[in-house]
Amino acid sequence: VHRKYLIRSTDLEIITIYNSELRGICNYYGLASNFNQLNYFAYLMEYSCLKTIASKHKGTLSKTISMFKDGNGSWGIPYETKQGKRRRYFAKFSECKSPYQFTDKISQAPVLYGYSRNTLENRLKAKFCELCGTTDETISYEIHHVNKVKNLKGKEKWEMAMIAKQRKTLVVCFHCHRHVIHKHK
Repeated sequence: VHRKYLIRSTDLEIITIYNSELRGICNYYGLASNFNQLNYFAYLMEYSCLKTIASKHKGTLSKTISMFKDGNGSWGIPYETKQGKRRRYFAKFSECKSPYQFTDKISQAPVLYGYSRNTLENRLKAKFCELCGTTDETISYEIHHVNKVKNLKGKEKWEMAMIAKQRKTLVVCFHCHRHVIHKHK
């Protein structure tokens, strides 16, 4: 029951997507008289989220739970903020029990695209060429982008790197980027 299309996302993005879907269903069915019968659905959503993360890390469900478990018996994904380490927990249906509440009980999650951009920014700020391995601080680093990974032939070194990473972007130094662009055209 895992979602294959989410495997390339970060763990934080995966749990945020599941939380936002569960929050939407909680708010939609909040006024229903048999609202408590959706507890099994919430269990399935949590199970699916864990299976997706386990599939991403090529592990089992129990290993994934033990990897992200905190001291209180619940599990969550740790991440860094300016205030320090925080943990994103999986949303529970029990947090929005009352069927006559008109406000969100589960807190709003941040916008998803921020995590992908930060991941790309971190790769760029690392000042590391993913093609030749240069870590020279004096040269500029650029992002090489392709339209689709499936259109790459895999003959060039940069194509093989993109196929192996399953990414449409590659952080390269100025010299490698010129080499890729002029060979590509």
